[in-house]
Amino acid sequence: MLRTPNPSRPKSIDELLDSRLISQISHLDVSSRKIFAGKLKGERRSKKRGESVEFADHRPYAIGDDLRHIDWNIYARLDHLFMKLFLEEEDLSLHIIIDCSESSDCGDPGKFLFMQRLAMALGYIGLVNLNRVAVTALGGELATDEPREKPAGTGSVFAQFPVGGESQGEGSASSSSASGGTGVPPVSLHAIRDLRGRRRTQDLARFICALRPGGSTDFTEAAKRIALTRRGKGVMIVLSDFFMKEGYETGLRLLVGRGYDLFAMQILAPQEVEPDIAGDLRLRDVEDADQAEVTITAPLLKRYKQTLAAYCGELREFCARREITNLSVRTDTPMETLILDYLRQRGLLR
Repeated sequence: MLRTPNPSRPKSIDELLDSRLISQISHLDVSSRKIFAGKLKGERRSKKRGESVEFADHRPYAIGDDLRHIDWNIYARLDHLFMKLFLEEEDLSLHIIIDCSESSDCGDPGKFLFMQRLAMALGYIGLVNLNRVAVTALGGELATDEPREKPAGTGSVFAQFPVGGESQGEGSASSSSASGGTGVPPVSLHAIRDLRGRRRTQDLARFICALRPGGSTDFTEAAKRIALTRRGKGVMIVLSDFFMKEGYETGLRLLVGRGYDLFAMQILAPQEVEPDIAGDLRLRDVEDADQAEVTITAPLLKRYKQTLAAYCGELREFCARREITNLSVRTDTPMETLILDYLRQRGLLR
């Protein structure tokens, strides 16, 4: 697939989400196959019993229990003391990972722009439902005119932190990169996290608009760092084409643990599924500059499609064996159809 010349870059939330789409998704919420206990009071059912307006169950009275929670109606009927239990509501963590490698900046419609729009839509849904939202970019860079550091209280979401360090405070962002000098791609991570509430929508939009794809990154090492530094439990969504020379298996194994419900969304351009090239070509890998001379023929295109279908099938089987939800999406899929139909059918949204 040929690289897209002069790809468009969104500069504001209006270029990521139009008002019509916002009105359609405002009533949705992030869903999980698991019930998690969060850190803050929120709108998520927890396994723990607490105090709320929603009744959960009864249990026998034990010495020392709060007498205010005794169900006196049951005592009047059965002459036994039972305690009323209620559901405790806590917050859910939503972590979105975007593949910002050079290969994502291809296709028409472009894969990277599609991932930016999808990440913004999912992040917006999380924010309006008071979930804790985080976005991590694998590779690429942050193109922003804001100073990297501002005095306390100025509200900047961009700040520099040491490799592997923890960013402090609500709505903070971090950047880290390292190269071990071993010939493997360097690890470059940019993240914004601990966003909560509709008022942080603009902070999330500025971060996503500032992302620029470039180079390549070691997915396994990046996944290891994310797994070691993530906080809370909840839903994690990986947006990538999963075309990684080192493989995706180890990285996904690292991400699926520690209490996260993992969704692996494979984003493909129409030109990757149905190539529109022909003739004698010299192809160059945009990430590592590997070159190959090929003659595009009908049998070669047929073999390519078979290989691609087999690769996507292996990804689906790998995810199914590890309870990872996998969804393959083309970039010419309307965003409304993807969010309102496909993602609701797969249980990510409700």
